[in-house]
Parts: sequence; C-alpha cells; structure tokens
Amino acid sequence: MYKSLKDCLIDLERSGQLIRIREEVDPFLEMAEIHRRVFRAGGPAILYENVKGSPFPAVSNLFGTMERARFIFRHTLKSIEQIIKLAENPLHGLKKPWELAALTAPATKMLPRKVKHAPVLQHRTRIRDLPQIQSWPKDGGAFLTLPQVLTLDPDHPSVLKSNLGMYRVQISGNQYQPDKEAGLHYQLHRGIGVHHARALTRGEPLKVSIFIGGPPAHTLAAVMPLPEGMSELSFAGLLAGRRFKYVQKDGWIISAEADFCITGTVEKRLLPEGPFGDHLGYYSLQHLFPVLKIEEVYHRPDAVFPFTVVGRPPQEDTIVGRLIHEITGPLIPKNLPGIKAVHAVDAAGVHPLLLAIGSERYVPYQERQPRELLTQANALLGFGQLSLAKYLLIIAEQDDPHLDIQKVEDFFNHLLARVDWQRDLHFITGTTIDTLDYSGSGLNQGSKVIIAAAGEARRKLASRLPADFGLPARFKNVRPVRPGILALEGPKFTGYQKAAEEIEFLSKGLDSGLNKIFPLIVIADDSAFLSQSFGNFLWTVFTRSNPSHDIYGVQSFIEHKHWGCRGSLIIDARSKPHHAPALETDPEISKKVDRLAEKGHSLHGII
Repeated sequence: MYKSLKDCLIDLERSGQLIRIREEVDPFLEMAEIHRRVFRAGGPAILYENVKGSPFPAVSNLFGTMERARFIFRHTLKSIEQIIKLAENPLHGLKKPWELAALTAPATKMLPRKVKHAPVLQHRTRIRDLPQIQSWPKDGGAFLTLPQVLTLDPDHPSVLKSNLGMYRVQISGNQYQPDKEAGLHYQLHRGIGVHHARALTRGEPLKVSIFIGGPPAHTLAAVMPLPEGMSELSFAGLLAGRRFKYVQKDGWIISAEADFCITGTVEKRLLPEGPFGDHLGYYSLQHLFPVLKIEEVYHRPDAVFPFTVVGRPPQEDTIVGRLIHEITGPLIPKNLPGIKAVHAVDAAGVHPLLLAIGSERYVPYQERQPRELLTQANALLGFGQLSLAKYLLIIAEQDDPHLDIQKVEDFFNHLLARVDWQRDLHFITGTTIDTLDYSGSGLNQGSKVIIAAAGEARRKLASRLPADFGLPARFKNVRPVRPGILALEGPKFTGYQKAAEEIEFLSKGLDSGLNKIFPLIVIADDSAFLSQSFGNFLWTVFTRSNPSHDIYGVQSFIEHKHWGCRGSLIIDARSKPHHAPALETDPEISKKVDRLAEKGHSLHGII
C-alpha cells in the first residue's frame, strides 16, 4: 500500500517491472513514441530520468499490463471485490458474517482525512517547467494526460460531494497565456460540468484543483464509473488501503500526497482547445472549451511526473479499462435487472460499440424474439457512461448460456446467425454521442442503433463468396472479413445524397438471397485493410459510421415509421469530409527511438 508514487516506483523496480532511461529524451513526440513502443512490446513501466527542458523526471506505462496493474493493487483488490459482492447481494453478509467483519477495516479507509501538512506544498514551480508532453504531430500543444481534476459542488461544498475526474488539460499552445492559462476539456455528461453550471448560475468562479501523481489509487479513482453519490475520494482511500489525505489552502482542496498540484479558477470564458490525438485513433479537433486561470503550481521535493499516451486501441488505457471492468462488472446485473454481461469494445474505440447479453423471458410459450431485450437495451442507454454507446448489440443468454462476451468474433457470429433485419433494428436519431466521435452530424450530435437478436439461428454464415457473385460497376475488391461479413470498396465519398444513390445502385445489383450467407456488407475505402484483421474491421466500421446516415439495406422499407431491410444490411464506413484525420507517427521520431534500442542504450532488449 503506497504512500506516494515514488513508493510505487521503488516497488516496481525492485520486482523488475520498471526500467530507467538515462539518455536525454524530448517531450515533443519522442517520449510518447517510446511509450507506445514499450507498451506494444508488453514492456515495463518507464522512468525518464532526463527530460529535455524540465527539471522533473517522468514516468509512463505504469498500468501497461494487466499483471502489473493487479500487482500495484494486490493488497486491496480482494477486499474491494468482497465489498462489491456484498453490494451485489446484501444477504451474502448474513450468510457469511465473518467476511462482513473482515471488511470493517477496509471500510474505515473510505473517509477522506484532513491534515495540516502536505509534502506537495513544499515547493512551487511554473507550468512551463513541467514536462511538455506532446504525443502526436498535429496536437495543439502539450497536454496533461493523467490529471486528477477536483471540484466542489458550489451549492453543497463538501469534500464527500466533490467530483474527481480525469479531463485532459492543454498547458501550452493555441491562444493560452503561457504559465497563466490552460484549456480544460470536459464532456457533456461529466460531474465537473454540473459544478461549472451551478457556479455560473451563482455568478461565481469555479475553483479547480488538478493533482498529478500521488498514490496510483488516486489516478485510478479519477476514472472510475462510480454510482452517483459515492465520492471518488472515498474509493481512492479504499483502493489505496489508506485514507485520502487533503489540505485546504486559500479555498482549494489539495491532495496532500500528490506529486504536483495546479490550482485555478474557471469562469465563462472559452478558448479553442486541441487538436489532440485521442483514444478513438483520430484527432479530436479544435473546439471552444473552458479556460483555467492558473493561480499556483505546487510540487513535492521528490516529484515525478506521470503521463500516458492514447491513440488507436489498444493502448495503456485499454488495460485500465479492463481493470475497471474486473472491479465494477459484477455491479451491472444488480443495477440493470436481466443484464448478464456487457462489453464496451476497446478495439472499436470503447463508446462506438457496446455488446450486451440479456435475458429474454417474455412470452416463454412462443418462439423467442427480442422483447425483454429491448427493455434492457433502453436501460443500458440510460446507465452512466454506457449511455455514450453508439451501436448497442444485444443477444439473449438463453440462446447460448456459454457464450463469452469477451470473445467478440464469437458474439458477432451468434448475432449475425440470428438477426432479422426486418425486425431487429431500432434507431435513436438526433441525440447526443461521445464528444470525441466525429462520425456524427456535429460536436456531440449523432445517432444510435440497437440491434437486438434472439431465437434459433436462421442462417448458416459463409466465409467464401458464391461462385456466381458479381459486383455492380463502381464497386470493387470484395473480400470476406469473417463468417457472414463482406467488405468492398466504393467510390470516394462525396456527400450523403450521392452515397444514397450509389448504395441504391449497389443494392439493386445484389441478390436478396445473399442475406442467407452474408447478412452484413461494409463499404470501405480500403477493403484489404479492413479484412486484414478483426480489429481493423471493428475500428473502421464503428468509428466511421453514423447509424442514421450510414446504414442502408438491400430491399429496405419503412413501415409505420420502422426501418428495416429484407436483404443484407449495408454499412457505409468510408471516410467522410467531416471526419477527423487518423493518427500517424512521425517516421523521423521512430528512427530516433530505434537508436535507443541499440546495444548499450536503455531500450536494448525491451523493444
């Protein structure tokens, strides 16, 4: 149980799970490229001892493997699992009272503790002296990528009603005054947004504290999807095995054990923030976001600056997501009756694709079809961060009780064998979607679709094209992706009206019987890339399509405002002009990192 980030790093190095990079490294692109390469190799945490332009060492890849993530929290995960089991089934504590008694000590760590002294307040610095990490060539500047951002509810300013979240912070570039301003990017559904709105209503600035580092439990707590009313500071104490210590200084709450703390205020003023290479694998573009007016930057004597790098999955945040699912997964069936399992698919960018297994118990004396599943699907789309799902695919447990939702290809095989495109598509149009998803009609604007399938298999999926298969003109390079899925290339996308005409032409040229063996057809810019791996299929299709605009079908129809199709479903996953550009690394930076892998250098034998 670590008292600080440095304690954790000492423990990791002692157990052979940390390497030191002695050479001077550049926070402009080079450190991020090192991180990506080491992560892909399944390598250790990385301590950068000599950061160009900064007096502070930095660390990344702390949670780079599941084994290391579990190792870091090995002393407290078991008690958390027991507490969650108790929350899932309160009678469990009555049946096994000795386990209930064993949880008394961990529970006492949940109350934040106010202290008089804090190591983090011993020194001051400037924003420009922090490692100026820029991860991707077109990023708008340097960003904090592991900040713990704390605000108090202006109407109820209690520490136990605080919000601790992780929102990226732009610390250089654009129109920000150096050392005096930063960009604070938060999304519509975040708790800080509620606090900011209340502060504006009261005509007051919102005080913001940004913690960097500290015990790793504090970092994880900032991204936990906790039930409403549970404080992230309480969870941080539970996960750390020691109470969250804080001080109050000039009206700000400050984490006593953080490595760095930035204090400031947010008012009405907005400035362009971004671009930023984000976790969907594209740049999130420049948009107006709140400006943080910086008051002070504090740091402890032995401060280490932690950061991560996001991009097309998998990345380090993939591991964090898996750990969170391990911890919180059992709570979902308790809160959503009938739901057996959910999986936000990381390879598709997390929010674009959500898989679910539910129960279909309605009308048991008739042939099973989606009824209860639709009730459960609507509940999922109103539940916490699951509400950001764009494609929700849900199936009935009764059709295959042994299906593992983590095996995404098996899930698709199961659904595509059963789905009825005339019945099983349910659209939600003109709604909010993830801020980072540019497939929609505007920032935060797009659509959703529920695909609910239940019952006996209605088709046998094929992996090879029929001998007489042909494509209409203007379409080419058809390739099977997986059983039941075809990819083909269409003309360059020039607009939705033209796309509708092109796909109508394609639909008329396809036999409706194709639905019996290939129920899903994808139009792409590069069918070879899409069919190369199932990961490429997931990433391309679900990050580059807006259901209401990009789903078509062979022999489609509208009946009583319900859309369906009698033949295969067609998804247009071509790049559109309004999409954000995909992330690409700088070849020269890659060569620079290659040299660190040569014999006698710090990454030799690692990458």
